[in-house]
Amino acid sequence: MNRIRVMVNGIPGNMASNVARHILVDDRFDLISQSLTGPEITESEHSIGSVTIRLIHPDVREQAITEIVEREGPFISVDYTHPSAVNGNAEFYSRHDLPFVMGTTGGDRKQLEDTVCSSSIPAVIAPNMAEQIVGFQAMMEWTANTFPGLFKGYSLEIKESHQKGKADTSGTAKAMVGYFNNLGVPFSEEDIRKERDPEVQKTVWGIPEEHLAGHGWHTYSLVSNDRTVSFEFSHNVNGRDVYAKGTLDAITYLHNKVQEGAKGRVYTMIDVLKGS
Repeated sequence: MNRIRVMVNGIPGNMASNVARHILVDDRFDLISQSLTGPEITESEHSIGSVTIRLIHPDVREQAITEIVEREGPFISVDYTHPSAVNGNAEFYSRHDLPFVMGTTGGDRKQLEDTVCSSSIPAVIAPNMAEQIVGFQAMMEWTANTFPGLFKGYSLEIKESHQKGKADTSGTAKAMVGYFNNLGVPFSEEDIRKERDPEVQKTVWGIPEEHLAGHGWHTYSLVSNDRTVSFEFSHNVNGRDVYAKGTLDAITYLHNKVQEGAKGRVYTMIDVLKGS
């Protein structure tokens, strides 16, 4: 089997670097030793293990990507950059016919999908790459569609905690709002309680200190109006490996779709899980 060439963008960011480390030790892939990075990054190189990654800044990326494509041939791009870069990066990938896996949250998600659908490339777009959490969301979606209004008369609290550097509200928490709305609970994305203070995370939430720099904890609490019944769902992730492993499966899935000739298609992690 020919290895899948992959370019991971967002290095030296933590998530992008983690995905790159997993790719380097997985014989399904070859890592392209260059990465698109943001304007705030001053360094020109970044080492991951024994591999030196050349960092490509926005002012030179048009020329650089042309040279990379000519030298490397077809490859899959992986995006773990910044929410403010989501839509511009998607347009860049589409303009250069670069199929991509978008793990970055934020941005205008409808515009993101529209960009792909009007292009000649497919993409996997997901606010959460952890396959088990995606499966949990699928269960919630099924319940919401099958039993609409099930929790009518209940109040909801959604709390999420991520590392201090995460700029936006959790995409997973935002998605859950829609499911609970269908279940009869009025709630808006603005009501999500977002925690980014490491001291509060450690002392109040009980998040292990070694994972303060990389975690994703979510709790969804439902209480009946008369306070006699309560439900609580939670999923807590320490570290980033579960997201990286899901990303690698998404890369493989997207590569297969490219081989099948898919164009202008948006796939989700549900598609990846189903393998359809």
